[in-house]
Amino acid sequence: MSVGGRMSVSLDVAWLVRRAAGGDRWAWERLVDQYARLIWAMTRDFKLGESDAADVTQVTWLRLLEHIDRLEHPARLASWLAATARHECLRAVAARKKIVLVHDDTALTDTAAHQPEVDERLLADERAQAVRKALSRLPHQWQRLLELLMADPPASYAEISDQLGLPVGSIGPTRGRCLERLRVLLQAS
Repeated sequence: MSVGGRMSVSLDVAWLVRRAAGGDRWAWERLVDQYARLIWAMTRDFKLGESDAADVTQVTWLRLLEHIDRLEHPARLASWLAATARHECLRAVAARKKIVLVHDDTALTDTAAHQPEVDERLLADERAQAVRKALSRLPHQWQRLLELLMADPPASYAEISDQLGLPVGSIGPTRGRCLERLRVLLQAS
């Protein structure tokens, strides 16, 4: 394709973005038609399940809707969508890897959607016991901070600040220190 042809495509995308930002439904639908496969391809690269992939796709389009009138380079929409989808995929993957804090063994074994093999359950129970033991070795305020952050839904930083007397700006760094100490304790066990 010639340079002129690429410029024409870029101008068309920029034009569609401007029109969609102005509320033109037809332009929005053209953008969705043109870039939906890009976003779905990103979710496949991260090997997300169907539900997570659908969530990432929906959130990516929502982010575009929220920011469409402020895009610095509307002709580079594909790059913006790819970066946004990648960020949302990483967020979805991280959400799956969160540590769930529980107070008793029944919560871990009763929530399984399928019946794992006996050795899988034993390993899961051992891991849960190791996490609980490591958590118990953290200072009480750190234990409480992690409980609040891992609650479903997690407490807001403002709520955590009120409950623990921590400045909002120190919650993230404190969480990082807690998790690093927990990691060291788990590796030592």
